[in-house]
Amino acid sequence: MSFSALGLAPELLRAVAAQGYTTPTPVQREAIPLVLAGRDLLAGAQTGTGKTAAFVLPMLQRLAAAEPRDGGRPRIRALILTPTRELAMQVEESVRVYGGGPRRSTTIYGGVGFPGQVNALRRGPEIVVATPGRLLDHTRQRTIDLSGVEILVLDEADRMLDMGFIRDIRSIIALLPARRQNLLFSATFSKEIRTLAEGMLNQPASVQVTPPNTPIELVRQVVHPVDRSRKRELLSHLVRTHAIEQALVFTRTKHGANKLAEQLWQDGIATAAIHGNKSQPQRVRALNDFKAGKVTLLIATEVAARGIDIEELPHVVNFELPMVPSDYLHRIGRTGRAGIEGDAISLVCVDEAPMLRDIERLLGRPVPTEVIPGFEPDRSIRAEPIRLRTAGGGPRRDHGPRRGQPAAKPANARRWDGGRPTRRPQRQPAGASIGNRGGEWTRLPGERGR
Repeated sequence: MSFSALGLAPELLRAVAAQGYTTPTPVQREAIPLVLAGRDLLAGAQTGTGKTAAFVLPMLQRLAAAEPRDGGRPRIRALILTPTRELAMQVEESVRVYGGGPRRSTTIYGGVGFPGQVNALRRGPEIVVATPGRLLDHTRQRTIDLSGVEILVLDEADRMLDMGFIRDIRSIIALLPARRQNLLFSATFSKEIRTLAEGMLNQPASVQVTPPNTPIELVRQVVHPVDRSRKRELLSHLVRTHAIEQALVFTRTKHGANKLAEQLWQDGIATAAIHGNKSQPQRVRALNDFKAGKVTLLIATEVAARGIDIEELPHVVNFELPMVPSDYLHRIGRTGRAGIEGDAISLVCVDEAPMLRDIERLLGRPVPTEVIPGFEPDRSIRAEPIRLRTAGGGPRRDHGPRRGQPAAKPANARRWDGGRPTRRPQRQPAGASIGNRGGEWTRLPGERGR
């Protein structure tokens, strides 16, 4: 099927062709006709599936076809909510690329000056792409009027709920006209997402282009067991041996991202960090340097990386496993896009064995495991609670014991074997393929080392 079979206008077909696209992705093929028909939509689509064009293209066509009801007075006719500023910029760029000149658009997000956004709103954009918090700031200051919104899009709704935006989203919805078209896109469908959808969607059509909570098939996944204190050393080794050419590297905390970036620079590896404490110009510069190949490793927190779109990203590295298993899917979805295979590498220490089990339970299968020669984990090391540490392996200053109180002994401290009274497991041969079962690193039947 070609784009011309979806009912798009000639000018949009030309814009799509100019970007080099000839065949719609599954989510585009299913969603575009439904949006063009004016239906509310509940769409399950992971990152990298072409979902942005799936709502931007038909939205532009509907806005062009419908004359404003107030005689042409400039007003906001479409509102797109995103979880992060990076995703907001990416979506607004797609609006400009596909919409050409006539469709005026702007972005609203935090971390930058308020007056510049006020001036942009005064110029009368038809389409606003915003993060919830900053948008509510504008509504409270009466610098934005949402009374004319005809189309509302929630992009990556699951991430917005994970980030605590549910109250903001409900407050924004209460300010919109009752009659409007609603489009909700989410990679996963929790109970909270379905409750939100039931409250805002009117007899929606449903599109599910990937099974719920499954990884993109083009991503090769592997776990490298390693001691917590040697993770950075192993990451440097993988870069120096060209096992990793360029990668987006995930940490759990902003402090951990900064510390890891500094250590890798000391190792002679071009590295940049991107997280919520970085200014917008710093984040844009780091991302541009990474895309231009000036930076080998881009260290990011989960929140900052959400919405980052990097074509042909070869590797994603989980320097630390995420606390929420579904976040693992969001992370590895940064690679393996547009028909090009990618690799997701996880450096897992004894502390993270329970987290790996949760991820494998979500996937429905074990993740292939490979011990890197020279970095075999020390089986005598006991597990420590994740909440007390940062990416660098040291104690988190903001989670230490209160003044005057002794440090509590970790309640969940355990050996690599999950705390059960067993014989110490035999060390696996270098390069052996092993898997995590019942808290132990054991050989998986029928698997060979990579």
